[in-house]
Amino acid sequence: MNSIKKFTGAIYSIYAFTVFIALMFLLLPFVILASLFGKVKGGNMIYHICRLWADIALILWGMYHRNIYEAPVIKHHAVIFVFNHISYMDIPFMMKAFRPQPIRILGKAEMAKIPIFGYIYKEAVVLVNRDSEEGRLKSVNEMKKVLSNEISIVIAPEGTFNMTHKPLKEFYNGAFKIATETNTPIQPVLFLDAYDRLNYNSIFSLTPGRSRAVFLPEILPGNDMLELKQKVYDTMEAGLIRYKASWIHEK
Repeated sequence: MNSIKKFTGAIYSIYAFTVFIALMFLLLPFVILASLFGKVKGGNMIYHICRLWADIALILWGMYHRNIYEAPVIKHHAVIFVFNHISYMDIPFMMKAFRPQPIRILGKAEMAKIPIFGYIYKEAVVLVNRDSEEGRLKSVNEMKKVLSNEISIVIAPEGTFNMTHKPLKEFYNGAFKIATETNTPIQPVLFLDAYDRLNYNSIFSLTPGRSRAVFLPEILPGNDMLELKQKVYDTMEAGLIRYKASWIHEK
């Protein structure tokens, strides 16, 4: 029985990956065209294209998404959205969750090296090279510029996948440094089901099913960056425990 489950899971994962590749090639010409309109207008157009990709992909993958609003989404000014990072499925789920407001996502620079996908990726995100002090500073300045154009930014303060089986990993300072220096509110968002849809241990663990994003109340930055970081961490940790996130357990 277990071998049958593994076999069907592998077939489904191959099907889903084929859908991903096919949609990427179909939408690539529109991304190239949109990129000609500049970083702001063109970037916003690319996000509309990526949202369409997510809409189609999730239907074909047998996944359904809904947002849970413990607080309304801030639409009248730019904010910094921070989210828990635990799966590659965070990407399509973000495209479903963050709309209609314009956003830019902070993403790892190495992902831009992937053929075809990398082109779309680098046109859609603010790239950060965490191994370089110069690279980190450049991304911080670019994110500040994005905020000045009234475009919200989306950051995973854990930096990489949380593989601790605790609600969250330790946070980096970047999002909170930007928030305090620009006086930009932070709105935490919890992705509850990305881990269940695609475990970080294997691409063949992909499964159909639900996706939920929980929008928590905004947190004003104040003047103390470390205090803000701890407040956001505690708020997100409590939320993940309250919703019984499936990856939380002691080894």
